[in-house]
Amino acid sequence: MAILLSRAELLRNGARGGALIVASGTGVAGLAPSARAAVPDGDLAYLRLLVAVELLTADFATQALAGKKLTGRASALVKQALRDDKAHYKGLASVQSGTGQPPAVADDIDFTYPKDAFARQASILRLGSTLSRLSLGAYLGAVEGLQTPEVRGPVAQIAANEAQHVSAYAQLLGRPVVGKAFATALPIDAVSAALDAYES
Repeated sequence: MAILLSRAELLRNGARGGALIVASGTGVAGLAPSARAAVPDGDLAYLRLLVAVELLTADFATQALAGKKLTGRASALVKQALRDDKAHYKGLASVQSGTGQPPAVADDIDFTYPKDAFARQASILRLGSTLSRLSLGAYLGAVEGLQTPEVRGPVAQIAANEAQHVSAYAQLLGRPVVGKAFATALPIDAVSAALDAYES
């Protein structure tokens, strides 16, 4: 039986130090020995948070696709977002494992969603838009807060992909596809509190 962890427990748990493994443009690559370093506790907290964000967005997409309410471009977007989120998770989980602490997995968190969130295509797209904006804010906040350059680079790359998701959802919902000139970066506590709303 899986042990379910609260958001706060995921952020608090973990070990220090270890070798880094970073996500590269072509997959997951190990750092050269000279680039390996102890990762500060604050960076470890960001890694745990971002792993949880990816688990949430992947769970959302999986449930959205399973309900068979999506058609055409909406279905294609959610499928692409799911592929991206799985790739993000794999890269982040590798980094976290390289620090000596196991990353959370899907069975560690029991997600919950607003009533009727998956009832219609429109409601699914609205929730997808909300989660993609949360993800983008989380990654931008991490880019500002991370101290380890070898981690900050891949996190910035993921943020760029999350911005594409935000724009794609906006287009399908008939909203402006280009947002503010300076997107909102969310502090770690704000992301953690927002994620609490999706845990039962």
